[in-house]
Amino acid sequence: MKITILFLLACSLALPADKHFVTDKIDPALAGMDPALLARIPVRMKEFVDAGKTAGIVTLVARHGHIASIDAVGFQDIEHKIPMRTDSIFRLMSVTKPITCAGVMVLVDDGRLSLLDPVEKFVPEFKNIEVNPCGTLVGYNCQLVPPSRPFTVLDLMTHTSGLGESGRRDGSETPPNSRAELIARAASRARLLFQPGTAWNYSNFGIAVLGRIIEVVSGKSYDQFMDENIFQPLEMKDTFYEVPQDKANRVATVYTYEDGKLRPLVRRVPPGPKISSPDSGLLSTATDLARFNQMMLNKGVLNGKRILSAAAIEAMTTSQTEGIKAGYAPGVGQGFGYEVVTRPLGMYRYTSIGSFEKAGVYRTYVWVDPAKDLVGVILMQRNTGGASADLADEVNIFMAMAAAAIDH
Repeated sequence: MKITILFLLACSLALPADKHFVTDKIDPALAGMDPALLARIPVRMKEFVDAGKTAGIVTLVARHGHIASIDAVGFQDIEHKIPMRTDSIFRLMSVTKPITCAGVMVLVDDGRLSLLDPVEKFVPEFKNIEVNPCGTLVGYNCQLVPPSRPFTVLDLMTHTSGLGESGRRDGSETPPNSRAELIARAASRARLLFQPGTAWNYSNFGIAVLGRIIEVVSGKSYDQFMDENIFQPLEMKDTFYEVPQDKANRVATVYTYEDGKLRPLVRRVPPGPKISSPDSGLLSTATDLARFNQMMLNKGVLNGKRILSAAAIEAMTTSQTEGIKAGYAPGVGQGFGYEVVTRPLGMYRYTSIGSFEKAGVYRTYVWVDPAKDLVGVILMQRNTGGASADLADEVNIFMAMAAAAIDH
């Protein structure tokens, strides 16, 4: 009997803890963090606002399943003098990607989909795709060749499919009426930049295709599937592809930084029906993102609800690109939607090897450091103008300050 009890105790200690994550209570002590050091974070972030580098910033640090700090500085809208709030809603842009990948993994867990399934199984228009061995370069002697193998769902998740962006939009044609039509059109004219699985090329289009695969396999719209399987179970009550009117006053304005000044960024809305973007279409808050990423840290469980298997989390947060240069920051490899720190070079922000992280072009950023049991979120709405948000000063400094505030 004693041996059985000891065995069961050992097994229970080996299992990931399902921390009851409460997002409306702040407790630095339970998080094992120094309140005085945490208090320096909003002071430093406000310096970026005062320098005119960004309109406003929201930061959140959670550890051991407890929120240690959440702060807002600056403005949600400069012109109307609307202060930034801790529950302001941000356009996530590419921080959408790991959430879409989690939706795919729900189907993998359910046995409805294999990561090695060829994408042409779900989007037949990809069956005749060819490879341009010149990549993005146009050469007179460059002849299209067939792929060595069909590219797979796994290739899409890791940006190793060879898909670029050129096949996605064509302003000369009528707007598509559905996601099926959008992806089918783009697939019919797409080319691969390299043989599948041999290189890394960041592809928004590739993640967009995952949204269509979710629809084909589940029989539901992408939006509905994500809401039922991710947002509702995690109680992500402020996460949307289209913000309802009664919450529109909390959406932060996007700014662009030109000639040393911040100017509102006017986004042209394409004609035709609204088709949500699996690669960049979500809007959300710091606390909702903390809930999602705490679930990832908890090996797929949050507050007693299992969203993904521990095996799915391990696959998502393990670098799948050994031997291939991947990611925009140094020392990282590519997981499913996340970049994963794989070498000491990637620890310059005080993150541990094995940390996984994701940036959006409007300087939205999330990361999870399993070794430190820490989740961090920093949200801004400033267009990077093509530069990588992974290397933004505000992000680098906040991440280091968050780790430096760990007390025990």
